[in-house]
Amino acid sequence: MRNYKTQMEAAKHGILTDEMRLVAEKEYMDPTELMRKVANGSVAIPRNIKHDSISAEGIGSGLRTKINVNLGISGDCNNYDMEMQKVDLAIKFGAEAIMDLSNYGKTNTFRRKLIEKSPAMIGTVPMYDAIGYLEKDLLEITAEDFLRVVRAHAEEGVDFMTIHAGINRRVIEAFMRDKRKMNIVSRGGSLLFAWMMMTGRENPFYEYYDDTLDILREYDVTISLGDALRPGCISDGTDAGQISELIELGNLTERAWAKDVQVMVEGPGHMAMNEIEANMKLQKRICHNAPFYVLGPLVTDIAPGYDHITSAIGGAIAAASGADFLCYVTPAEHLRLPDLNDVKEGIIASRIAAHAADIAKGIPHSRDKDDAMADARHKVDWEKMFDIAIDSEKAQAYFESAPPSDRHTCSMCGKMCAVRTTNMILEGKNVEFCTEK
Repeated sequence: MRNYKTQMEAAKHGILTDEMRLVAEKEYMDPTELMRKVANGSVAIPRNIKHDSISAEGIGSGLRTKINVNLGISGDCNNYDMEMQKVDLAIKFGAEAIMDLSNYGKTNTFRRKLIEKSPAMIGTVPMYDAIGYLEKDLLEITAEDFLRVVRAHAEEGVDFMTIHAGINRRVIEAFMRDKRKMNIVSRGGSLLFAWMMMTGRENPFYEYYDDTLDILREYDVTISLGDALRPGCISDGTDAGQISELIELGNLTERAWAKDVQVMVEGPGHMAMNEIEANMKLQKRICHNAPFYVLGPLVTDIAPGYDHITSAIGGAIAAASGADFLCYVTPAEHLRLPDLNDVKEGIIASRIAAHAADIAKGIPHSRDKDDAMADARHKVDWEKMFDIAIDSEKAQAYFESAPPSDRHTCSMCGKMCAVRTTNMILEGKNVEFCTEK
């Protein structure tokens, strides 16, 4: 029987939970040190008490950079089987989190199946689900209704929820004064903005923040403080609206920790490369070193169809500069709901960004596979190379699509392979191209 409500409460009282032990083992970290980080909020272990299939992961300072995969049902694309195949892809390629962003119909059937099977942590944005779940138009929804949806998601077993509590009336004033090119691009943020403007009320998640935290604490749900005013183009990066909201998120972080609710803070967005590092440091300072969860950042606005690449560039810089959690972006971003191939491309791009950043940050054992790949390439051991590769099937398919006559080379260099030539010389052999058959 648990004698604590949340991982943070346990850590504050010196209780080393099973989840902390597992995360410490995965991260090659002393469990007591990890417990200290959970207690001070610099690490979160999102794990709803009702999510039995989860393999707990930590997000935060000194840990591997984690990635999240977005999926879910929309009104135009409501193929539940297809979305579950995306879940399988996310699990296959090692995504640590899956966010169900379904916004059509009764989404709880899909979500319950997802929670039942997924070892990855599950996130949602209750605001997306409010209209379908409550069967009310936006103007008819009350503050109490919004909290009902939060409770429903918590009871189903969701591990973390994006709650856009920072877009209060003060922040909207800053947003309205400082004109943007793209205005509000956060779906949840735009819905709350519309509700506030139509009703004349304060953001219900801000006004009733303590009530929201009480629900999350009951199920040990981590709050992911959403950035409703994240920049939607590079011209809007680091503007008054974004920074005003970030200041509010810093205060909301401390209020959540006071109730032993674990916190992540969400960040940009679209942003020029030269602004990313400063933004990461600013967030960590203002939000008291809470784990930082970023979408991208996308470093240019002119690459629709390739935004998994623009996102991976920004994500690698962001994570190397302090971000802890990357939300994947697919080639379909800004264009349509991603298909299976889009999801795979997005996952791989995000994995590369996270791994590259971990090497830069000196995360323990992050270079082990790279060193193993170098050994395999030195030996021209193709099977070992395929085994180590992030996407083994694609690597092998490329190699086999144009097989060399000599398997100790590839079809690009053939017998002029630099590795082969150097190995032969160091082994005391002669290199004689013209006489070799």
